[in-house]
Amino acid sequence: MLDYNQVKSPCYVLDENRLRGNMKILEDIQKRTGVKIICALKGYSFWRSFPIIAEYLPGATASSLNEARLAKEEMGKEVHVFAPAYEDDEIDQILALADHITFNSFSQWVRFKDKALKAKVSCGIRVNPQYSTVETDLYNPCGKFSRLGVTEKEFKPELLDGIEGLHFHALCEQDVDALEGVLAAFESHFGRYLEQIKWVNFGGGHHITRKDYHRERLVTVLNEFKARHPNLQIIMEPGEAIGWQTGELVATVADLVHNEMDIAILNVSVSAHMPDCLEMPYRPNIIGADLPGVKKYTYKLAGNTCLAGDQLGDFSFDEPLKVGDKIIFEDMIHYTMVKTTFFNGVRHPNIGMFDKQGHFKLLHEFTYEQYKEKL
Repeated sequence: MLDYNQVKSPCYVLDENRLRGNMKILEDIQKRTGVKIICALKGYSFWRSFPIIAEYLPGATASSLNEARLAKEEMGKEVHVFAPAYEDDEIDQILALADHITFNSFSQWVRFKDKALKAKVSCGIRVNPQYSTVETDLYNPCGKFSRLGVTEKEFKPELLDGIEGLHFHALCEQDVDALEGVLAAFESHFGRYLEQIKWVNFGGGHHITRKDYHRERLVTVLNEFKARHPNLQIIMEPGEAIGWQTGELVATVADLVHNEMDIAILNVSVSAHMPDCLEMPYRPNIIGADLPGVKKYTYKLAGNTCLAGDQLGDFSFDEPLKVGDKIIFEDMIHYTMVKTTFFNGVRHPNIGMFDKQGHFKLLHEFTYEQYKEKL
């Protein structure tokens, strides 16, 4: 039993033992299938634990220059990169870091092909299998009008020279049955191109380390795909499977107020620190708490910003809350933590100002070091 009284809140806390437990599960899948499982930094970028992850996994996947640099510097293994769009002032640095790079469109591929091939980076195209069972539109990469990946109708086989891989991503914290449906659609739309490439990336969203995930079925599905396409290296890049239930966000009750019901103001913000709870929305578990009315004392838990909607919802407790009590939010290391910083590692906008004469002055440009120090 971890002693959270040692923790000065607010604080994200990682449990190494639970992280290693997840890594051993993923390592076992790799050994039984020959699939490469890499860490998606967009979902898990707790870089101080990268040396542990590197003991089990062959690398990481990045969504930006910042993430690619972090993966190279702190994990030191394979770096795979995908971004919806690359820019001229960053592509050379990305290519210098990447082992694999996936382009989101053929226009991006044509634009940067010469540079990518000169850098001897293995190049891929992201495709949209136009199939997904993700229920929340915000998290559905294959939803209507999705900008992510090339559909079969827009696919340009005449431009495949130099392309070594195809990449799809259509899952969100789902079981293997969802992957089976996506694979059927993927092979239906793009199967005729698989003999001329070297690798296929199944993307993320595979909830492999969840207790009720059907891992034996996953092994069968992966090995059956390999039997159909023995020329292909399969890559999977989960984020949530790495950090799933490996740590908590420790908060403290800062004040108690009453407005028709008891309200506990915490020293964390839902908007600033747990944005998924508003975006998804979803309700996190709290150690020792339950649904409203189940236990004797019910409180509305709220954040410490001035946003009126900075509220988490109603929870019940066995004992009345007091100022200074610790509130422990479970499973806050994957996705939640990265969204409190530079999500996806994307660069923050510069800050500038026009003076009275209309002359522009750049006042601040955010750096990689500022991104890294926030993780």
